[in-house]
Amino acid sequence: MSAMILLPRIMHVGAGASSQVAAVVKQLRVGRPLIVTDGFMLEHGPVRQVQAMLAEAGIESGVFAETVPDPTVACIDQGLRALQAGDHDSLIAVGGGSPMDTAKAIAILGAHGGEMKDYKVPFDVSEPGLPVIAMPTTAGTGSEVTRAAVITDEATDEKMLCMGLGLVPVAALVDFELTMSMPLRLTADTGLDSLTHAIEAYVSKKRNPFTDEVAKSAMRAIAGNIRTACREPDNRAAREAMMLGATQGGMAFSNSSVCLVHGMSRPIGAFFHVPHGLSNAMLLPAVTEFSVPAAEDRYADCARAMGVAGEDDSDPVAVEKLLAELRQLNQDLRVPTPKDYGIDKDRYFSLLPTMAEQALASGSPGNNPRVPSVDEIMALYEQVF
Repeated sequence: MSAMILLPRIMHVGAGASSQVAAVVKQLRVGRPLIVTDGFMLEHGPVRQVQAMLAEAGIESGVFAETVPDPTVACIDQGLRALQAGDHDSLIAVGGGSPMDTAKAIAILGAHGGEMKDYKVPFDVSEPGLPVIAMPTTAGTGSEVTRAAVITDEATDEKMLCMGLGLVPVAALVDFELTMSMPLRLTADTGLDSLTHAIEAYVSKKRNPFTDEVAKSAMRAIAGNIRTACREPDNRAAREAMMLGATQGGMAFSNSSVCLVHGMSRPIGAFFHVPHGLSNAMLLPAVTEFSVPAAEDRYADCARAMGVAGEDDSDPVAVEKLLAELRQLNQDLRVPTPKDYGIDKDRYFSLLPTMAEQALASGSPGNNPRVPSVDEIMALYEQVF
């Protein structure tokens, strides 16, 4: 059976890729982009440089710098007003997953109207929005190459998953040099997010030969470099490997799917404002252990790709080494439990039924090798607390 593979039409990957922004704008035959970013990127990141490169090429741009972590419906509506007020015909996302997801959502609403909730799963966002050029500044979400965006409905505390061809950026400028100033916590959390993408893409029921190879390459790059990138932030080789791994992880899960970790992670982020990569990391060892009985061979392959098990190791031995490594990674990178993070125990446990229902409703757990019940999801939430 064939697999449909969706990727950006244009990709520049490597040192200096961001310098191609003006050329790509012209190649796409648009002329008035809106730069979507956040306040930190505007003041301390590459946004001013992007503006200067565009201006030098005779391209007038606007800036929307009010994106927030875990972008909300209100933020998307505010960005849409900025798009319309400036009569912009395209968007350039500069930042991590939040600016990129914000730009994707604005692009869809700007082209087709409606409300954000109209586009959440199971709706298929198949029609393209306005062109989006993605310039990631973190090695994490892979949003620069994915057909997904996650937007929080603050009225219900639901993280809405939106999926479809129309959400794939038209262009991605993947420049690891933009990640050199990432602090340790952000490097660790986004790196573990990428590792989760790769592992879940490989074990997903929707996997295919293309995503298998890309996912294993991502696991190899991330597992071999994440500690170095955190310990030596100026290590260019480690930063380049992490950025490549993040993009490959995005390619892998976007063309297969994420699974139970992501399904359970979104409610934790929505209700307790835990950064997405960090909530994934909190869950990854326990969910992997829960899932192993249904796909021992696939998880053993993950251990071998990550370099923690050898080709001569049996599948059971490789899986034990994988679980040990995931626990050790969390310890080495100081990943807290929900309790250590400061989440109120009474509120957390009172929300378990709601979080479990939302996790299942997202559809991601249905792609897991072992599909859980509501009670099993609740038990996993209890276990990781």
